[in-house]
Amino acid sequence: MKRVLIFAALGASLAACTWGIKLDSGGEKVRVAWDGNVGGCKDEGKVTVSVLDRVGPVDRNGLKVSDELEIMARNEAGGMGADTIRPLGEPHDGAQSWGAYTCGSIVRVPVRREGEMKPPSDAVETYPVKDH
Repeated sequence: MKRVLIFAALGASLAACTWGIKLDSGGEKVRVAWDGNVGGCKDEGKVTVSVLDRVGPVDRNGLKVSDELEIMARNEAGGMGADTIRPLGEPHDGAQSWGAYTCGSIVRVPVRREGEMKPPSDAVETYPVKDH
């Protein structure tokens, strides 16, 4: 019984660890394009990162695993000279692929073209007021 408690305590403490994954100075300059909008950006390649998602029989917290994958991807992309990443899929077995891009300081605003992305019928449009 004592052995079971020791293993349970050890597993719980390991599952709570942050594993020492920290954002480095290059990763701090990399943003995550969660909306997938990287139009006008230069494709720098693909980054695949992985962490332990399981310690023995204990599954690690999925949110912590996802956070660590994002931090690692930002660090890797910063080392490549990229300033933006976007996930290429969901994490699977502790691994995830990310696209790395150089977007510069441009502000990406969705452009509505003829026949695309019509606003909902209850949407409100605004117009600039002219001083007379």
